[in-house]
Amino acid sequence: MPASSSDLFSYQGKKVVLTGGASGVGAAAIELLAEAGCTDLTVLDRNEPTGPATAYVAADLSDPDSIDAACEAIGPGVDVLFNNAGVAGVHSSDFVLRVNYLGLRRLSEGLLPTMTRGGAIVNTASVAGQRWPQHLAEILELIAIDGWDDALAWIAEHGELIDPAPYEFSKEMAQVWTMHGSRRSYLDYGVRTNSVCPGVIDTPLLHDFRRHMTEKVIDWMVDQSAGILTPADIARTLVMLGSNASAAMNGHNMVADHGFMAWFTTNQVDFAGLA
Repeated sequence: MPASSSDLFSYQGKKVVLTGGASGVGAAAIELLAEAGCTDLTVLDRNEPTGPATAYVAADLSDPDSIDAACEAIGPGVDVLFNNAGVAGVHSSDFVLRVNYLGLRRLSEGLLPTMTRGGAIVNTASVAGQRWPQHLAEILELIAIDGWDDALAWIAEHGELIDPAPYEFSKEMAQVWTMHGSRRSYLDYGVRTNSVCPGVIDTPLLHDFRRHMTEKVIDWMVDQSAGILTPADIARTLVMLGSNASAAMNGHNMVADHGFMAWFTTNQVDFAGLA
């Protein structure tokens, strides 16, 4: 019997893990997952969430030992992993890449072998990572490095590429790793891997983005994309990608930005605000 539309979006009976659930998009996702019937939600964060999560694991996604301990605490049988935690470019390149790429990857690869077939990994990337085609050779070079310390050594050796825009490069990494990792995750484990690429969101991190991207750029992006996104806007997209409704989607970076990147790509934005 075909599944009903409500079944396609349901999280009943699913074991779910979410990083970065203490505020912003993650906090909104916790509420949405509860509404969708999830009764087994583990949140990984440095701060304890206030929403209806069923378990909390204190974790530092910049620390491989902390990530490995979190994987051990979570155990097997995860159906959906939301790699939502992230930091802005006000931090060092080393720290930004640790959290936004290396931590995301290590947690995914730590849980993947015991995830449920038919499950999903959903990464929170960004429209700030849309320039990945210009750096694809270097990105694939870093992806080919499995070891945490070896990857950090590569990052340190490529400061001329990363240091001018560590956040942007980290989100390029997230987008390409989503595409690259989707082959192994699906063919070997039956798990889909996709990402959401938001535009400017009204979250506590917005202050940091205004510092590193400048007030002018952020205000221009909001103006040209017909308004700022809410945490719930992006949380809905994450939850949709993790649901059975997205069963055919794999290796896809879904832009969620009110249309900004579509208009930018087709020369329909007004650059006067950046003058």
